[in-house]
Amino acid sequence: MAKNPQNPDYDPADDPKVVTASEGLKTGAIPNELPPETQTITFHQRFERNATLLLVGALAVVSIGGVVEIAPLFWLENTIEEVEGMRPYSPLELAGRDIYVREGCYVCHSQMIRPMRDETERYGHYSLAAESMYDHPFQWGSKRTGPDLARVGGRYSDEWHVDHLKDPQSVVPESVMPKYAFLMDQPLSSADITDLVATHRLVGVPYTDDMVASASADFRVQVDPFGAYDEMLERYPGAQVRNFDGAPGISEMDALIAYLQMLGTLVDFSTFVPDASR
Repeated sequence: MAKNPQNPDYDPADDPKVVTASEGLKTGAIPNELPPETQTITFHQRFERNATLLLVGALAVVSIGGVVEIAPLFWLENTIEEVEGMRPYSPLELAGRDIYVREGCYVCHSQMIRPMRDETERYGHYSLAAESMYDHPFQWGSKRTGPDLARVGGRYSDEWHVDHLKDPQSVVPESVMPKYAFLMDQPLSSADITDLVATHRLVGVPYTDDMVASASADFRVQVDPFGAYDEMLERYPGAQVRNFDGAPGISEMDALIAYLQMLGTLVDFSTFVPDASR
């Protein structure tokens, strides 16, 4: 670094000199060598320019990372902590979830609250793996055009959901969500609900023989507050029974609202204590 010319002890000869190519030719020493501190950079450049060496290095790093992440899973019986309150979806909720997936709601709404303060203060307790253990596929999502729905159950009335689905801008003026009023005009039959429940049992959801056999009846009674729904509640504790869209019959709107009103309501987080040993 050049010294301060204003200093009385300044000596111009102490300043570093820049040697040009023409001056270097006169002395026979052109300054084209890198200083010792850049030798590491030079090695890295050689490493990147050698395709074989770079491939071998990348495979080694990926292999080490894969072993560290995957190997421990072979010694774990279950990677999901069992949480009190979690149960398979009731037939009506399961049908509503299929409508949710069919209409692409997961594209704009995630169902995973991250364990960060800004998220937990807005949406509630962070999401647990157990809350998605019966989802095929899960609805975690990575984009939020609209808010996260992991804890939407019970936050709004059924009437609000009906208005929101029929005309989103009527309750949220800045919303860009399309209208789903047609769901109220689409009757939902119980003809295929037994097969739907049985199919989910095939992929690991613990539906019992009794649940499969009673699927059609449970589907119909969940929207009938005057029906004999006690046995249905024994099979699906915490299921909500009422006419969700307020219209006669069972519509796709009923099923979708039943699913939304259930989200985040099964686990009692006022008493939940995470198992630190896991």
